[in-house]
Amino acid sequence: MGHARRRVVRRVTRLTAVAGLLLGGAMVAQAAMASEPPAAARGTTGPADTPGTSGAALVGRLGASRTAGSWIGPDGRPVVAVTDERAAAEVRRAGAEAKMVRHSMNELEAATATLRAAPRVTGTAWVMDYRANQVTVEGDSTVSAADWARMTEVTSRIGGFVRMERTKGTFTTRLNGAQPILSTGGRCSAGFNVTDGRSDYILTAGHCGPNGSIWFADGQGDQQLGRTVAGSFPGGDFSLVRYDSGSAGPGADVVAIGGGNGVRITGGGDPAVGQRVFRSGSTSGLRDGEVTGLGATVNYPEGTVTGLIRTTVCAEPGDSGGPLFSEGIALGVTSGGSGDCTTGGTTFFQPVTKALSALDVRLIVSGTRQDGGPSAQPSAAATHSAIAPGAASPGSSAPVTGITDGTALLSRLSDPRNVGPGLLVMGGSLIVLVATRWIRAERDRKAYQRYYSATWS
Repeated sequence: MGHARRRVVRRVTRLTAVAGLLLGGAMVAQAAMASEPPAAARGTTGPADTPGTSGAALVGRLGASRTAGSWIGPDGRPVVAVTDERAAAEVRRAGAEAKMVRHSMNELEAATATLRAAPRVTGTAWVMDYRANQVTVEGDSTVSAADWARMTEVTSRIGGFVRMERTKGTFTTRLNGAQPILSTGGRCSAGFNVTDGRSDYILTAGHCGPNGSIWFADGQGDQQLGRTVAGSFPGGDFSLVRYDSGSAGPGADVVAIGGGNGVRITGGGDPAVGQRVFRSGSTSGLRDGEVTGLGATVNYPEGTVTGLIRTTVCAEPGDSGGPLFSEGIALGVTSGGSGDCTTGGTTFFQPVTKALSALDVRLIVSGTRQDGGPSAQPSAAATHSAIAPGAASPGSSAPVTGITDGTALLSRLSDPRNVGPGLLVMGGSLIVLVATRWIRAERDRKAYQRYYSATWS
C-alpha cells in the first residue's frame, strides 16, 4: 500500500504541475493588476516618501536651479542634490540629507535636450544620474564605431558631466516568447488592471501591438481576452486592452508572481532613485532590483521612447508589459532593455502614472472594486506574509483566483483510504488527458515563438 500511495503522489504531483501550466492562460486576466489609490496611498514610493519631506517634494519646493534630483540613501532617508548652502540647510531642516553638487537639474535637462536634438542613433540610451550628478549615455553592441564617434563629438560639446559608456547586449523591446497574452501583433505579459468606470482594461506595453490587435489567453486562440483600443509607441510605451466581457473579474487587484501566488496592489505612484523594486513577467517570473534613473530615453530599433524608469531588474523576451511595483504600489510596465536574467542587464519601464493620465483610466486596487462586492480597505503597514483572501494589506501576498487547489487535490488522492484500482485508473486517464492538452499547447506556444521571433521588428 505504501508503494502504491507513493506512485499516486508522484503522478498527481506531475498532474498538478501540468495543470498549472495549462491554467496559466486562464489566469491572464489576473496576471498583473492595479489602480487609482486611496488618497493616503497616492504617490507612495517607499519609506523615504513621507508627506512634505520626500526627496521629490523638496526638489519641487527648491526648484530646478538649486537642486539636481533626489534618491534614497542606504539608511532609507531621502538624499537631495543641492547647488548652494541655503538649499542644503533647508533640506536638513526637513529631515533629509543634502549633497552639494556642481550641476543643477536645469543643466542636466539641457544636456538631454541637446542629445534629443542630435541625429538619432539606434541602440543608444541616456539618463540623468542624480547620484553622480551627470548624464550617462550608453551605446549597445549594435552601435557602429562611426556612430559612437559622432555621439562622442556631441557630448564633448555639452561638457564634462556627460559620461559615455558601452554596454553589452542590445537595447530591445522585450516581446518574443511569452505565454500569457498572444495576438498577431505580438506576445506580451499583462500589466495592471485598470478601469474608466464603464469598462475594465489590461494596461500593458504599447510596443506589444497596434490598436485593433486581438489578444488571447492561450496558444490555440480559444480564449479571447480582448482588443487593443488605445496606446502610444514610440514616444511612450503603453496601451489598453479592453476585456471582451467588460470586466476584469475577481482578483483584479492582484499581481501574479508565480506558483499561484500574487501581491495585492493598493495604489499607484512614482519611484525614487535607489528604491528597491520588483517586476513580474511571464517569461522570467518575479525579479527584483534597484531604480537607477528617471526620465530615461531609449532609441529602440522601432523608435525612440522617453520618460522611462531605468533599473537593474533583469528581463527577457516575453516580459514586455509586465508590472513593476514595490510595497503594493504600482510603478510601471516593462518596456525593454539589454541583457537577460542569467548575465544581468538594464531594464526600462513606462511610468504607470503617466500612462494612466494619458489614457484617462485609473487602477483597480484593493478597496475600490466597482462591481459592488465586498472589499477590504488597505491598512497602513505593508507585509509580505500570507493573508486571508479578504484582507488587503499593501504588498501582502494573496492567492491568485481561477486555479485548482493542487495541495488539497494531492491530499485527497494520496489518502490511503481512497487508494484503489478505480482511483489509479481514473488518475491515469486524467494524466493522459492533461498531458495531451499540454503537449498541444506547448507545440502551439513554440510555433508562436518561432513566428514572432522571425517577423517582429
